[in-house]
Amino acid sequence: MISSKTTFWGYRRENDRVGVRNNVIILPLDDLSNAACEAVAHNIKGALAIPHPYGRLQFGADLDLHFRTLIGTGSNPNVAAVVVIGIEEEWTKRIVDSIAKTGKPVTGFGIELHGDHDTILRASKVAKEYVQWASELKRVECPISELWVSCKCGESDTTSGCGSNPTVGNAFDKLEPLGVTLCFGETTEITGGEHIVAARCATPEVRERFMFMFNRYQEVIERHKTGDLMDSQPTKGNIAGGLSTIEEKALGNIQKIGKKCKVIGVIDKAEAPTGPGLWFMDSSSAAAEMVTLLAASGYVVHLFPTGQGNVIGNPILPVIKLTANPRTARTMSEHIDLDCSGLLQRQKNLDQTGDELLEVMLRTCNGRLTSAEALGHREFVLTRLYESA
Repeated sequence: MISSKTTFWGYRRENDRVGVRNNVIILPLDDLSNAACEAVAHNIKGALAIPHPYGRLQFGADLDLHFRTLIGTGSNPNVAAVVVIGIEEEWTKRIVDSIAKTGKPVTGFGIELHGDHDTILRASKVAKEYVQWASELKRVECPISELWVSCKCGESDTTSGCGSNPTVGNAFDKLEPLGVTLCFGETTEITGGEHIVAARCATPEVRERFMFMFNRYQEVIERHKTGDLMDSQPTKGNIAGGLSTIEEKALGNIQKIGKKCKVIGVIDKAEAPTGPGLWFMDSSSAAAEMVTLLAASGYVVHLFPTGQGNVIGNPILPVIKLTANPRTARTMSEHIDLDCSGLLQRQKNLDQTGDELLEVMLRTCNGRLTSAEALGHREFVLTRLYESA
């Protein structure tokens, strides 16, 4: 059972935020820089390249989100140091300067007028120094109130809303009074249950902001749909798992925020919360996209309930997967960190599975690798708002 006296062992960063991993990342500004970043990570063992397919000819809000996501990724407390490589010096410097505000070591390299060979050589030398420096950093004991925990579900079925999602909700109800910073989202997947979330907002201002975000996403769907939301929600896997409507999926999804937590704030994609409590992030329901956004917002550990089974991971944000489906726990056991199927088989109660999840979470924070980490799942998917110029 956790309490205000519960602690975990984390890495205290220069800006006083606490991480639970100690990554040195090689971050490409754009798709053209992926090869150089991967070459540096190949040269320097212990460095982690994070390739992605975007970053050229974006503009407006889409470009702002691109920068916010990359800057947030490099600024995440699970990252000790960053090497940024971009095709252009100016945009590379923009990323570097923003990450540098956290106080952590960061250096940028532009490929233009240098080429790959010279860039890889210079970046490898810096990456080596960063990896050796980071290897001597020590974990320190930290109060649980300094933890940032996010959640998102995936490949849901009927056991999700009845078992694994409520288990996350129980954990959130226990974490929120301790001053932990929490987050949920999946804007389209609360369709039909948005009134429930609105009723849980702490103030009229928060409720208004939440409904603005929800309605904004609905307008996008209305503008671009070829049929209705059922084109993709629920997914084929959801339907196979017994969820026939988006409303059924939404009511199960909302179980993740527990019975007591109030929504104290609403943030846009990849924005950082400004205080403890439960936050809503406007976000895609696609697993890798949302987890990437949550990492960019600064969250350091993620709870991921699944029904049919999902293999999602992230390069810097450890993803803890749990399921209440006994078949999934058996057939996809290598992906599951917590089997809570005993809840639906009446072998355990919700308090027990919630406590078990919190125990797994604390062990993960203290250094235990998640199944996704052990299996090498490093899905990093940027959210795009519209096509490039």
